Amino acid sequence: MSYTQTLYHIVFRTHRSENTICIEYERELYSYILGFINNTGGHLYRIGGMPDHVHILVSLPPTLAMSKFVQNLKVATSKWMKANPHFPSFDGWTKEYAGFTYSMRDCGMIANYIARQKEHHRTVSFAEEYRAFLVENGVAIREEYFLND
Repeated sequence: MSYTQTLYHIVFRTHRSENTICIEYERELYSYILGFINNTGGHLYRIGGMPDHVHILVSLPPTLAMSKFVQNLKVATSKWMKANPHFPSFDGWTKEYAGFTYSMRDCGMIANYIARQKEHHRTVSFAEEYRAFLVENGVAIREEYFLND
């Protein structure tokens, strides 16, 4: 028996950072994402976001690479959102995403951060937030590609 725990904070945004996730219907999207995660054998700890991006705190089975999970999630949600009349302006997700691993000791802190997204973004733009994640996690930023669809 192998024992593993992989906790990821994943962030991805809408195409061109357009505000296409209507706050009135975001829970519908989040419920769809929960079902997707459950079907992969993952566990959702927290989901939240803004009209232009989504944060997910999730553990994934060790046989599922985060990159494959994100790719499949984006494809599935894109198809679902484009067919859903509650997201009429949705034009897809960007190719990029950010994904970071955390210890279970950090789970509560990250979950609270995600829960407070709407409050947080009253004073911090998505670009500032995204840049801070990259810097904090030691990811080199290539300015010519940063948030460049």
